[in-house]
Amino acid sequence: MAYPANHPQRFALNYELHARPPEALNIPEQASYLALASDSSNRQADYESIVELCTRYGVTSPAPELNHFQVDLGTFRLKWERRAECNSYTFFRQGEFDDPFAQPVIASVPQDWLERLPGQVLVAAHVALRPAAAEASGSEELARLFEGTALVGSRVGDGVASVRADFRIHADGFSRFLIDDVSLTPRQAGRMVQRLLEIETYLMRALLTLPVARATLPVLADADRQLGDLINEMTVVTSEDEPALLDRLTRLAALVESTISSTLGRICAARSYQRLVERRLAELREVRVEGVQTLHEFVERRLLPAMSTCETVARLQDSLSERISRASELLRTRVDIALQRQNQSLLSTAARRAKLQLRLQETVEGLSVAAVSYYVVGLIGYAAKAVKAVGVAVNPEVVTGIAIPIVVIVAALGVRHIRHLVQRAAT
Repeated sequence: MAYPANHPQRFALNYELHARPPEALNIPEQASYLALASDSSNRQADYESIVELCTRYGVTSPAPELNHFQVDLGTFRLKWERRAECNSYTFFRQGEFDDPFAQPVIASVPQDWLERLPGQVLVAAHVALRPAAAEASGSEELARLFEGTALVGSRVGDGVASVRADFRIHADGFSRFLIDDVSLTPRQAGRMVQRLLEIETYLMRALLTLPVARATLPVLADADRQLGDLINEMTVVTSEDEPALLDRLTRLAALVESTISSTLGRICAARSYQRLVERRLAELREVRVEGVQTLHEFVERRLLPAMSTCETVARLQDSLSERISRASELLRTRVDIALQRQNQSLLSTAARRAKLQLRLQETVEGLSVAAVSYYVVGLIGYAAKAVKAVGVAVNPEVVTGIAIPIVVIVAALGVRHIRHLVQRAAT
């Protein structure tokens, strides 16, 4: 059927709608999960590790552009997902088991392949799904399965299953989730496992910002103290010291902006991960079990203080940046006023010098008129004597006396005319 051309992103966006589908799980089921912190530089290595495993088991490898991949490798099933800041590997095995965590699925995965996986382990968890017993699990059994650690849990999905967890790293390096099935469908079971694992993954991604925030707090406290000292100095500093004070304030602004640039991305990411954690917790639809703290309560009590620290850092950074900006504007205003005063003083000095130069110029002009008149009158006197010498009846003294006022007037008019020409050319 003929129809218009597809948008270049149509298929990619449609693929994104169906990305990371949950695995359908038939209870009893076990799963082992690894989330490895990674970045774009490891993208090719991540893909090559999946290709290597598929080649080892003789199955078709995924296309390079895929971000998730599911395959049955016989002794276990693999679900691989490529995320923005980590890659996750979930290994599933369906079948009966006596101890939920004694023989984890990951023990069936080639150990040499696991050791070569690129990235660093951020989350590692074992999940066991089993049919709910007629009677609820006793405290002794749960204490044995979770090595005596304090548990959290609830009935989830409005009562279709119950979950127990401790969010602790056990001796094997994995945390543990135990799900007792009441009436889960395979798809529900898959979504439940996916949500629980995503909660722990997003929780850890959010908490990664906490060490950064803690390290930044002393820097901001010191910057706040320096800013207070600078503001106090502004009240007593002289105009000569204001440029140095402005330089110190500029350096402090650069320090604060540096902390903002180094933490803003992590804080924004932590906010996003916090929202994802809260959404996944809401999707569990927990029903409280008497005497047991719910997953939502546990996560909230641990996550909110950490996020409060991150938000405190963000608010301090914004506050410091605004206060430094206001102080800089105030100090620049003072510097500008001082410069204007200096400029006015310089202009006044220049005006006085211009007046002196004008008076000097007028004096020079008078001397010039006198000098020119003296020489011209002298020439006229010599000319009159020469005329008398040839026999003409001329009195040189009379001619010289008559010529003096005439020459002085003509010389003064000439100098004045030259000055006007120069002034006209200058304008």
